[in-house]
Amino acid sequence: MENISQKIRELSEDYSDYTANNLSKLVRIQSLTTREREVQMELKRQMEEAGFDEVRIDGLGNVIGRMGNGKRILAIDGHMDTVDLGRNWSFEPLGGEIRDGYVHGRGSVDQKGGPAAFVTAGRILKELGFDRDATIYFTGTVMEEDCDGLCWKYIIEEDKIRPEMVIITEPTNLNLYRGQRGRMEMQVHFHGVSSHGSAPERGVNAIYMASLAALEIEKLNERLAGDDFLGRGSITVTEVKTEGPSLCAVPDYARIHLDRRLTAGDTRDSAVAEIEEIIKEMNAEVKLVSYRETAYTGLEYGMESYYPTWTTDENHESVQTGIRVYESLFGKKPLVDKWTFSTNGIMTCGTYGIPTIGFGPGNEVLAHAPDEKVPVSDLVAASAFYAAFAFEFAGQE
Repeated sequence: MENISQKIRELSEDYSDYTANNLSKLVRIQSLTTREREVQMELKRQMEEAGFDEVRIDGLGNVIGRMGNGKRILAIDGHMDTVDLGRNWSFEPLGGEIRDGYVHGRGSVDQKGGPAAFVTAGRILKELGFDRDATIYFTGTVMEEDCDGLCWKYIIEEDKIRPEMVIITEPTNLNLYRGQRGRMEMQVHFHGVSSHGSAPERGVNAIYMASLAALEIEKLNERLAGDDFLGRGSITVTEVKTEGPSLCAVPDYARIHLDRRLTAGDTRDSAVAEIEEIIKEMNAEVKLVSYRETAYTGLEYGMESYYPTWTTDENHESVQTGIRVYESLFGKKPLVDKWTFSTNGIMTCGTYGIPTIGFGPGNEVLAHAPDEKVPVSDLVAASAFYAAFAFEFAGQE
């Protein structure tokens, strides 16, 4: 591996400007969820220019590039949609400016930096004659910010691509990640009885029910279970909606929206049961939220808003391969850790049980934040890691 690692390191450095410029082009194209068409066309162009064996766009709008055509299948994934710009930037958020060793702008960290790096990895594989019995898919996926994993539900169920391993290129600060807490979205609907506001005792105020439940949910958050690796679960109320005949009437309906983060051992059913216990004496019910939207391709697609917890065992081949590759490239051991936020791994590993790891450029604290920027040196390291992992995965030395 040492000889190929040295060549990969040299090429990734040689292509430093190429990678940074490709990312700059991607950053300059705003790509909110369901509006990714233009950035997907640019990513497809970059893959084709890099010499990928095949590049196509599927029915949901994911860009799927392929190198090799062997039995073993590895996928390297990065989503191309971003959150909106927000405020408080000290530079142009869609400028894609390259200066002071960074590429600046929205999506540079979360998470167009990963795909820009894997385009370079594909170019390196081509240049080094990657021809072993393996297939490497590079997926620039869509709609992750609103519904993580939906893109991979489509890739597995509709495109019929099921990798043996997956690398998620979300930002890890160049650490090696192997899991994350899951999450789910629930709504609690409260049904009261309206009366005139001058005689509230005649009615049943749905807001009061919702308020009492919210206070109990706050207490629930303090006693949720924890895990040595993933940490504690959490729950919080993120929205309150009310309805009534008028502002001079007791409201007869209220709804709260819950963000529930799931640790090891938490399930859809156990999380619902916790809330049902709180509202058991109220005229209320818990409902899971579903996501359904029309992709930029015109296809309507969706899933339940349940995103399972996942971890890949530290002794699994995917993690151990990542450790070997990291040590070979960078001459030190990686920090093996986990994400604080949610990724497409909820589908690849959490739902389908495909061993999944993470390695990506940039610091996750800048995800969704103003003044987002990624070090060019991180892009170089990531492109080297993806190419070297592909060689190691394929057994080529």
